[in-house]
Amino acid sequence: MIEKKSKLAVKRKRIQFAFYDEDADSVYILGDFNNWNGKKHAMRRDNGNVWRITMLLPPGIYEYRFKVDERWENDPENENIRTNCFGTRNNVLEIS
Repeated sequence: MIEKKSKLAVKRKRIQFAFYDEDADSVYILGDFNNWNGKKHAMRRDNGNVWRITMLLPPGIYEYRFKVDERWENDPENENIRTNCFGTRNNVLEIS
């Protein structure tokens, strides 16, 4: 008899990222959660020049940054940072 292992459903959490920049033409969020893909998660600007995106992420520890018109920016609302392999800093987000 072959015993099947049941997979536990991983509960994802809704996480909203926001970045204020009134002069930006585009803002993307890149991180461990999207393999640092610069084209995958474009943020949208609201009427107050805040760029936003809501993502569903499973529990874990993630590093991320914003790419604003081809320049890297950290999240000013998140003081949790870690030095990366390039000698710059990434923001760190822990989802429990």
